[in-house]
Amino acid sequence: MDKSGNHLRAAGRLAAHISWLTLLLAAGPALAQDGAPSTGQSVVGQIFDQIEPVTEAGLHGFFQLLDNQPIAFVLLALTLGTLIGKISFKTVSLGSTAGTLLVGVILSMIAEAAYGITYSIPGILSSFMLLLFMYALGLKVGPQFFSGLRKGGLAFVGIGVIVWVLNWVICYFGAKLVGLAPGYATGLISGSYTITAILGVGQGAMTSGAYVPPDGMTVEEVGANMAAAYAISYVLSTVGIILLIRYLPRIFGYDAEADAKRAEAEYTGGAMHPVPGAPGALTMSASPYDLRAFSVTHYHFLGRSISQLAADFPHVPILRVVRDHQIVELSSDPVIAAGDIVTVRSNVHDLILEEGELIGPESDDQLARNVPLEVADVHIGSHAVSGETIAKLESHGTGGVEVQALFRAGNELPLGPDSDVRFGDVLRLTGPDAAIKAAAKQLGGHAILPTMKSEVLYLALAMLVGYLVGIVTVTVSGIPFALGTSAGVIMAGVGVSYFRSRNPNFGGPVHEGARSFLQDFGLNAFVAVLSANVGPKVISALGGDTIMWLALIGIAGALIPPLVAFWVGVKVFGLNSIISDGATTGGRNSTPGLNAIMEESKSSVAAVPYPVSYALTTVLALIGGYFSMILS
Repeated sequence: MDKSGNHLRAAGRLAAHISWLTLLLAAGPALAQDGAPSTGQSVVGQIFDQIEPVTEAGLHGFFQLLDNQPIAFVLLALTLGTLIGKISFKTVSLGSTAGTLLVGVILSMIAEAAYGITYSIPGILSSFMLLLFMYALGLKVGPQFFSGLRKGGLAFVGIGVIVWVLNWVICYFGAKLVGLAPGYATGLISGSYTITAILGVGQGAMTSGAYVPPDGMTVEEVGANMAAAYAISYVLSTVGIILLIRYLPRIFGYDAEADAKRAEAEYTGGAMHPVPGAPGALTMSASPYDLRAFSVTHYHFLGRSISQLAADFPHVPILRVVRDHQIVELSSDPVIAAGDIVTVRSNVHDLILEEGELIGPESDDQLARNVPLEVADVHIGSHAVSGETIAKLESHGTGGVEVQALFRAGNELPLGPDSDVRFGDVLRLTGPDAAIKAAAKQLGGHAILPTMKSEVLYLALAMLVGYLVGIVTVTVSGIPFALGTSAGVIMAGVGVSYFRSRNPNFGGPVHEGARSFLQDFGLNAFVAVLSANVGPKVISALGGDTIMWLALIGIAGALIPPLVAFWVGVKVFGLNSIISDGATTGGRNSTPGLNAIMEESKSSVAAVPYPVSYALTTVLALIGGYFSMILS
């Protein structure tokens, strides 16, 4: 009876709480209308996000919804842009990045022109997405970056300078020649170069007093001219440079895919395997080794223990013993009996010609043949094995572990029986998981196996360091100089992958699918946000013949310099067409352009020279923007 009473009292208290909450929710809006504090509304507001209602129907309501819900705008632009980017006309396509930009700009322009809705998405979203892209790209090209500096650093610098000089000359003197008002030249440089920071430098020249507007003009009017020129030239230049960079090799008669393969061979020193930590490093590749199962009949094997057989026949390692349809635990060092089935892993040639006679007839027993194999990188941390040859290591009885590749200081070395290993080297091993881990212990390291996860700790820390380095600003004669957050973060990715190629324990591995997703989604989401914010500025700049000159000069400033620089890179510096294209897009500061040539060539090798010319021209473009404002 007491228990029943307790249950009734508990039920009563629960009903009272529910009734109180119901009244609170119902009374909250009414209290708020009367001007009294609404406790219910504040409680609900802490739990549920408030969704702004769409008050219009039809297309107006649709565009209003995109304004109220910016995430919906970004996702729609990504969806439609990716679909449009896949459409190909005579092998020419926009690609997902240019498609996303085009869709976003069209949506934002229609909203502004038809319904007076101005989209404005916080820039922190686009900035963060761009940094994710830059870091993921740095992870991919890091090991090749320093090799690229050694092989063609001077050429990369030369290409960057050519792009910058020609862009400045075309935009500044083009605006002066057609009589455009002050501010337009700086905006054209900023937009055609797709470097928004140049607008900040130009604005800084005015606020500091280094530039004084002519009589009859205000600082605000000059600033509006800069913004209009930037908006027009930015949109046209971004789409134009993506298409130009993508097809530059084809325009000059080069095969992008074939040249990319040659460049990869050149910049990897002829290496056959990806360095530790690189995409595809821990992928099982073709091997002369194979698994076979044999029924034991030969007297050399009968009555011998596993340890005795490992010492007598090190080239025929036994991986599994099946007896009466059961797997025998090898750690107990069992003795082989007649009728046992043993699984061995060795060179296919030896397995076919020797092992059958040495052990017995081959078996198709599934339990014996189903031995999972792994691939792993092991950092040699034992001085005891330093100096030993591959053949000597294998003679110790490695349990079916094969040395697939040998790396020293991030470079692949020729592999043979007489190749010696040293402390700090990295060996890539293939074989059963337990055998790999045992071999790793013998080598003084631990096995780095494939993973499906992304290393968030290293990602966050490296991006933070790169970001902080990028915002460090040094002011010289009133001109602020900074590496830039994008360049800082890509160099952070380069650094992580560089150190990981020396020691795979350093923050790895990162699954290639995760890295590729960060790269593709980061860039396209950045472009989607950017398109929403730029579209309205295009509308405001439309009018008179000024827009025609802005479009013509902006396109010329964006496209002519890369054409010239690419030709110089190939014909004068003798660069591979894909390497010249990568240096050119770095000189143009076009990250979407880099993505386009990587898609076209089906390779990331174009990104090797990109950071060199990118970092240089970022600084030069800011200097040029400052002086274009002063000289207006």
